[in-house]
Amino acid sequence: MEQKIALVTGGNRGIGWQTALELSRAGVKVVIGARNEEQGKTATAKLRAAGADVDWIRLEVTNEADREAAREYFAARYGRLDILVNNAGVAAGEFPAVGPEHTASEVSEETLRSVMETNFFAVVALTQKLLPLLKASEAGRIVNLSSILGSLDRQADPKSPFYRAKSFAYSVSKTALNSLTVHLAFDLRRTAIKVNSAHPGWVKTDMGGKDAQMELEDGAKTSVMLALLPDDGPTGGFFHMGQTLPW
Repeated sequence: MEQKIALVTGGNRGIGWQTALELSRAGVKVVIGARNEEQGKTATAKLRAAGADVDWIRLEVTNEADREAAREYFAARYGRLDILVNNAGVAAGEFPAVGPEHTASEVSEETLRSVMETNFFAVVALTQKLLPLLKASEAGRIVNLSSILGSLDRQADPKSPFYRAKSFAYSVSKTALNSLTVHLAFDLRRTAIKVNSAHPGWVKTDMGGKDAQMELEDGAKTSVMLALLPDDGPTGGFFHMGQTLPW
């Protein structure tokens, strides 16, 4: 079998970095996308020092020229893309949210547009750009890094532990991302491509903070599992550590 080729956006740190490492350990050739050259090179050096087969490309996901350059990179070098992990994302305000913040009634248009641009619109644009290369794969996999805070079920239920974790801009961006998963899986239902959303958990990263409950190694497990799904694996679902989550 040909070695699988993967792109992990935002792969220069945190969950993205760990995902790249674990995929490489599974025999995948990984390319990490980083918007900063110094950070991209440093992350790549650390990954290679850990034994990973990894390269990097400059990829600011909100930049159309960078998205096109990524398409050209994979088309020229490999002629296909087997795995796309849409990992890059941003939060606004305090994270993790400990109570209501930038609520729906008060959030600024600037904040909402900024978060949605990175967490949703850029993911749609990059995925569409790379879709022909994923279709050239024998079994493409698309993993959208979501969050339980994007679950309308858990956000609406007063008995849910996430009921008061109201970070509107972030949450709505992940709800929209989950909708992309459902719609794209439907569009691709007659292909070998599988599309799923991953909730990594509350992970000790720059975004998750030092009080998070999960180590980095565990935070990457769901993304890696969905990236390496077998032919009979699920598509159009929302998962955490093998468990199906409510939309």
